[in-house]
Amino acid sequence: MDLLTRIRTLRGLRAAPEVPLPDVARCVAIIMDGNGRWARRRRLPVAAGHRAGTRALRRTVEAAIDLGVESLCVYAFSTENWSRPADEVESLMGIFVETIERELPDLARQGVRVRFIGRRDRATDALRAKMAELEEDTAANDRLELWIAFDYGGRAEVVEATRRLVDEGVEARDIDENAIAARLYAPEMAEPDILIRTSGEQRISNFLLWQLAYTELVFVETLWPDFGERDLRHALGEYAGRRRRFGGR
Repeated sequence: MDLLTRIRTLRGLRAAPEVPLPDVARCVAIIMDGNGRWARRRRLPVAAGHRAGTRALRRTVEAAIDLGVESLCVYAFSTENWSRPADEVESLMGIFVETIERELPDLARQGVRVRFIGRRDRATDALRAKMAELEEDTAANDRLELWIAFDYGGRAEVVEATRRLVDEGVEARDIDENAIAARLYAPEMAEPDILIRTSGEQRISNFLLWQLAYTELVFVETLWPDFGERDLRHALGEYAGRRRRFGGR
């Protein structure tokens, strides 16, 4: 019995219960940042950084499977990314199609279910078709759920959920957290245990604003194209050393 516990016992007080350490994070979110800087450091076109980032996604998903992660949500393209130079945006749309054709089918064969969250109306016809096809082809997979946030913004998601409440005629007195959560882009997506952001930036950039309420945040210096199993293990290890109290003591 430690000294603090003995003092509490002598005073007739019970020791506060230990909050157990979490197991491996089952639900992970990643802001995949640093593709442009990775390319510039190598004097390569920005598109080369984005293509390197797609390879990092594949190896990270494979590592997540090995580490017991059940749900992985990655930030691929935000609502604000449309403000980038037109040629970069056009290149990105093509790279997304390439990724679905070349990188994701092998993950599907490994049991990964792929789903997209966010808007689709601004995507090219070819990209929308590929997204729908991949979702249909992987619908029965259950080894890992890969959520890809495309044309996604956390504020836009909450606004859209609010509009749905109004359109459905829900009374103000009936609106609570559950009502809003049920109208998000993917109500069935588990809230992340941990959010990882690469490249050293320390902000969440309008990503999963509702879902990250009690998520543990880990920021790493590694640029996304260099991210892999070692970095993921390190981040999950840091998570495992934290105590989650969800507002309690």
